[in-house]
This record gives sequence, structure tokens and C-alpha cells, in this order.
Amino acid sequence: MKHNQSLEDYLESILTLACEKQVVHRIDVAKKMNVSGAAVNKAVKILLEKGFVYEDGKHLYLTQSGKAYAQAVYEKHCIIRDFLTALGVSAPRAEEDACHMEHLVSDETFAAMKKFLKK
Repeated sequence: MKHNQSLEDYLESILTLACEKQVVHRIDVAKKMNVSGAAVNKAVKILLEKGFVYEDGKHLYLTQSGKAYAQAVYEKHCIIRDFLTALGVSAPRAEEDACHMEHLVSDETFAAMKKFLKK
């Protein structure tokens, strides 16, 4: 899939919310991402079309492929954040930068970061 920062952010938000709550509602996603309900509705429509989420009325769930994709994005986020922190970047700045970098970092660079942190 072509990287789409916005959709990846929605998937990541749904994943983290699902870990915190039993069920995820669209309003939960809107609050977490600080976006409007209309923005969430538009994103969910695209995620439904791509087969990354499904609904049972009011609740959002990740499909198997959606969960795998969201987990991969979240793993990148965590590794990049930890890598930056290991370099001496403040925790808040590392968190913010990781949010942007997770969508752009190459597989090669990500693998090197991961390897570095395992040492």
C-alpha cells in the first residue's frame, strides 16, 4: 500500500484505543486525534473501502490486515522514539518527531535503528 500519513495515523489511533478500551467509537478516535467527527467519518469510509476496519454499528474494529498494518506503523513509532531518546533528544520532542518520521523512514534506516537499540 502506498504510504498515507493520515490513514496510518487513524489506524495507529484505533489500535492504541483498542488496547485501552473494550470497544472503539468514532468519537474516541476524534478526541484522540483532535479532529472533527466529519474528518473521522471520511477516514473511516476510506479504511472500510481498503478493508482495514469493519464496524458492527457503533464500534470500530481493525481487520487482520488493518491490525498488522497498524502494528507495523506503531512499531516504527516506538523504535524511532526510543532511538531519538537514546541519542539524547527530550522525550516530548522524540515523541513528536517519531509521529512524523514513522511515515517516511526507509526500511533500511528503520532496521539500522532497531539493530542499534538491541545492542
